Amino acid sequence: MVSFAELAREALAYSKIHKRSYDDDVIRMEKLLNRFRDRAADSITPQELEQHLAQTGEESDWAPATVNRYRALISLVFRLGIESGKVKENPARLVRHRQENNARVRWLSPEEEVRLRAAVSATCPEHMPELDLALNTGLRLGELYGMEWENVNLARRVLTIPRPKNGEMRHVPLNGPALAALGELMKESDGTGPVIRNAEGGALTSPRYWFEPAVKKAKIRSFSWHCLRHTFASRLVMAGVDLRTVQEPMGHKSIQMTVRYSHLTPKHTLAAVERLAGVITASPTDTKTSTKPEEQILGEAPHIH
Repeated sequence: MVSFAELAREALAYSKIHKRSYDDDVIRMEKLLNRFRDRAADSITPQELEQHLAQTGEESDWAPATVNRYRALISLVFRLGIESGKVKENPARLVRHRQENNARVRWLSPEEEVRLRAAVSATCPEHMPELDLALNTGLRLGELYGMEWENVNLARRVLTIPRPKNGEMRHVPLNGPALAALGELMKESDGTGPVIRNAEGGALTSPRYWFEPAVKKAKIRSFSWHCLRHTFASRLVMAGVDLRTVQEPMGHKSIQMTVRYSHLTPKHTLAAVERLAGVITASPTDTKTSTKPEEQILGEAPHIH
């Protein structure tokens, strides 16, 4: 009998060599082991996995994407087990794939930020610079945790992203809070190698082991690390920054990706339609001077334009 724990160990060994998400896989696997550790791997059914993911997701308010990541990890466990001849079936193949809403925009409210900062300060204050950098640069997780000091120019206040998601190098400006965060990280570094390091001095590849508990402690629902990136963009738009300018630091290859934040400018949209109302009523036509309705309309048309 091969236990789920044995297959899990082999899957993590594979992940450590082949996957950039290894640190995340370790965290997720521990949660799976809490349920299935001593079970015979070939006794686990798709129905059990479906029920476990559904219940766990509801309890922790997981997003569909998070459930899908667990599903993918379980599938890896059994796929490798099949390849090694230890199991014959992969029950994860029959677990429902959740529909992900990539257009969803969830940002941190000022009140939530206060609670989140308090939680980080209480449980893992050494990670506060990472939170500040995420909120003030809008970097993707991989960009932030793959950052090297050679790509940071403190004098020019700019960060270079050499291999971004869209394949083109970009430069991200550094505001005051971002510079302060980098200053704190510099205290633990000699100015070379990875900017964000783990306890052993190597590159830290994921924040989830400290970030997710802090979010839970702060009682913030439906909030992932990626939402910090949404927060950065949303706050720029709400501050009146035009979408083309927001597109640049976000690294969006297409403006369509940035347009999803356009609904966050209600004051500017209202001001625009109010201007229209002002134009229409600015020079009212004296209807007593004309007895022909079409002349009245033609006389008003230039004011509308």
